Amino acid sequence: MAGPLLIADVPWLLYRSFFALPKSIADGDGRPVNALLGTVNAILGLLEPYAPRAVVACMGAEQADYRVELYPPYHAHREPMPPALADQWGRAEELLAGLGWTYAVSETLEADDVMLSYARVEEEHGGRVLLLTADRDLYGAVSERVAVLELRKGGDHGTIGPAEVRERYGIDPELVPDLIALRGDPSDGIPGAPGIGAKTAAALLREHGTLEGVLAAAREGVLRAKAASALLNDEALLRDFKRIATLQLVEVERPADRATDYLGGAATARRMGMRRLAERLATLAEATTP
Repeated sequence: MAGPLLIADVPWLLYRSFFALPKSIADGDGRPVNALLGTVNAILGLLEPYAPRAVVACMGAEQADYRVELYPPYHAHREPMPPALADQWGRAEELLAGLGWTYAVSETLEADDVMLSYARVEEEHGGRVLLLTADRDLYGAVSERVAVLELRKGGDHGTIGPAEVRERYGIDPELVPDLIALRGDPSDGIPGAPGIGAKTAAALLREHGTLEGVLAAAREGVLRAKAASALLNDEALLRDFKRIATLQLVEVERPADRATDYLGGAATARRMGMRRLAERLATLAEATTP
């Protein structure tokens, strides 16, 4: 059986690595490469245990314009990207593509949308998918063939399938956008409904099915007066929150099976002044050559 398609959330990996690794990790010209190194190392560490048939490295806009138009505070709380990270952001394509990984980017939508699109195409062709991300939105993409690959403390990792989504959030994966609309998502600047926390939101969805079902129950007087008032006062906004949390499909082609090109990656890393990474990739090339 072919291995899964590994789809990586490159913006998350770059940010995660930039703030986790020392800025002293630099190229031959003294420019920081900590975010690039951490991103590559995170993906490399998953190749042996999961044996993916190919890797797709996804990029996108910092925020999709339509989401900001629906709710201007969307992502507004985030600090501007540090210049040292922006520099590495711009060099990510060269390094990741040099490893033989598909580099997929959308100029108008976010990396999450690109990831969902590749996942659905792979699923339609009977393949399996691992989504390397920490973004809650992508829990809505989970299915019997699609799992979120979670990086844990101490270098450990594990997968999150439909059962784990239900265990964590109390709802099925397809209701994740409805849950986010009700309870909010601080990482995206979405407040949710006033006074409705995660447990209450999940309970409402289990009882009434969807966001629209919950709003209908509020209008019909089925809910407590305080909760009904909070929901109905922000009814239109809650629908916008769901639209924001609902990932969009873009047209993508299913990638062909492609092994990681360690030699190509070593040459690219060397050209980019990342000597130690180049040495590691050259060693991996030797170890995997028949």
